[in-house]
Amino acid sequence: MNDIRIFKCAELRVHFDDLHAVYVEAFCAPPWHEDEEKGVEFLGRLADDVRRPGFTAALAFAGADVVGFATAWTTLAPFPTDRCYPQAAAGLGPERTVDWLVGAREIDELAVRPAAQGTGLAGDLLEAVTADAPDGRSWLLTSVGSGRAMSFYRRQGWTPATHPSPDGNGIVVFLGPDHPARSPAPQPLRSRG
Repeated sequence: MNDIRIFKCAELRVHFDDLHAVYVEAFCAPPWHEDEEKGVEFLGRLADDVRRPGFTAALAFAGADVVGFATAWTTLAPFPTDRCYPQAAAGLGPERTVDWLVGAREIDELAVRPAAQGTGLAGDLLEAVTADAPDGRSWLLTSVGSGRAMSFYRRQGWTPATHPSPDGNGIVVFLGPDHPARSPAPQPLRSRG
C-alpha cells in the first residue's frame, strides 16, 4: 500500500533526487519522449516552485521509495506568459483565463513510476493536491499528444475547457471536478467513429 505525504514548502528538497528519478522514468517513455535534460530542467523549476504561493506537493511512498508525485500551486495574476501558458490563454480567451484560472490551484506535474501505473495511484495523487483547492477551483493542462492522459483526466472527473488545434497538436486545459466553471466550459466536439 502506498503512503501519500503532503509537502507545502522547501522541506521537499530532501526528496529532489527521488523526484528527478520518477520524472525521468515517467516522461522519457512514450508518449512524452523527454530526455534527461528535461528532468534536470524540472528540478531547476521545482527549486523555484516550492516558493510559489499555495505550493503543494504530494509524494507517494512504497516503503522508503518514492513511486509517484504531484505538484501544484496557486495561479497568480497576471496570468503567466512563459511555457504553455499563452496557448492556454489563447484557448480560453482573456476573460475566462482570469475568471477560471487565476486564483485557482494549478496542477503542474503528475508523475508515477511505470511499475505503479494503472494502480489508482495517479488519481490519489491528483486528489491529494487538489483537496484544499480554493472554492474547488483547480486546473491543469496536458498535451493532446497523449490520448492516455486525456482519457485519465476525464475518468477522474476533469472537464476539458479548450479545444485541441485542428491538427490535433497542442495542449488542452482541464478544469477539476469541483471547479464552478465546469458546466459553462465549452465541450470539445467528439469525432464520430
